[in-house]
Amino acid sequence: MLAGCRFSRTRQLGLILLMGIVLLSSCLAAILTGSSHLAFSQVIKALVGLDAGTAASTILWKIRVPRVILAATAGASLSLGGVVFQAILRNPLAEPYILGISGGAASGAIAGMLAGLSLFPGVSASALAGSLFTLFLTFTISTKTANRRDSLLLGGVMINSFCGALIMFLISMSGKSEIHRILFWLMGDLGLAGSARLYLLLGTIPCFFVIYCLARPLNTMLMGREGAILLGIDVKKTSAILLVSASIMVSIIVCLSGLIGFVGLVVPHIFRTVLGPDHRLLVPACLLGGGAYLVLCDLAARVLPSNGELPVGVVTAMIGAPLFIILMWKGK
Repeated sequence: MLAGCRFSRTRQLGLILLMGIVLLSSCLAAILTGSSHLAFSQVIKALVGLDAGTAASTILWKIRVPRVILAATAGASLSLGGVVFQAILRNPLAEPYILGISGGAASGAIAGMLAGLSLFPGVSASALAGSLFTLFLTFTISTKTANRRDSLLLGGVMINSFCGALIMFLISMSGKSEIHRILFWLMGDLGLAGSARLYLLLGTIPCFFVIYCLARPLNTMLMGREGAILLGIDVKKTSAILLVSASIMVSIIVCLSGLIGFVGLVVPHIFRTVLGPDHRLLVPACLLGGGAYLVLCDLAARVLPSNGELPVGVVTAMIGAPLFIILMWKGK
């Protein structure tokens, strides 16, 4: 499957440099754009600390920069989650949102919120527990059927629907003051980003590193379980490490931004079409490109409405849902 792929360290470094420039450009565009107009010179001065204490500096460091950091990290995490699930399941339709992992994390997070737990470790731990339980349940269902890959996808869709019903039940049990905040959060809201919460994103960095280090085994696993075992890969252990890492990333992002769907479907599909199936290229491309993609989606969510802003999850769904249908149609 990977026979036609050409890999070289120079090509990988060139790709990282290119996608890094794209990500930085996207972040700069997002920082420059907002309801309060800031001149380019004001932004640069605030970034380098020359205008400390001014209104421009406050807007930049308290609102825009935290939001851009959250968007970039969320895009990278969800994209890498899609890469991991698609490689392990060998199914281009697999991603955390569709498989119910995001829904499980959201159910756990809302339960933690309603229980009055703190964001960390309470809500974060309950979100992780929800995502891992959903992952376990989905895989348990799939092992009872002959066609494991298809049943895993269908089982994930059904569990995601159940999580949606559970979320609605939890909302109906909550107080009126909490309903609007939870509903907006469920649609994918990056507006709650703040410097006080960004420390949680540090938990995604080890997951990025683990997935990058396991890019070569991911390539081998594309050949199938038997082929990977023959080449010396401990498939069970490697899959468990990758799935837990992806679930941790998704849980952290769900805690901070709510449900943002289809990022893990769109970004890996685009880069797999352009670069091929080699994960030594796909992983860094999706890490940086996924961050840029969600930053631009969030920028569109802020710019498109004449008044207010859209939840970023609405924008990603408007792009991802048609692509999901096209992929299913091609697969059929």
